[in-house]
Amino acid sequence: MDTLPWVDRIALALIIIGGLNWGLVGLLNFDLVAWLFGGSGEILSRIVYSLVGLGAIWGITLLFRPREERA
Repeated sequence: MDTLPWVDRIALALIIIGGLNWGLVGLLNFDLVAWLFGGSGEILSRIVYSLVGLGAIWGITLLFRPREERA
């Protein structure tokens, strides 16, 4: 069985982190990333938000790859 390339795995992990964080924001009005790193304006929070965004952009490429490359 083939596995996802490492960059796809990292992007998927970042997408999951972002999705869970947005779920918490939507359901509980709680931003876990901001809480962990001292606020949404802190540099570490901004880095995490940026990485999640880049992961999401990379995730878009997964939608357009031929099936044999995704498996």
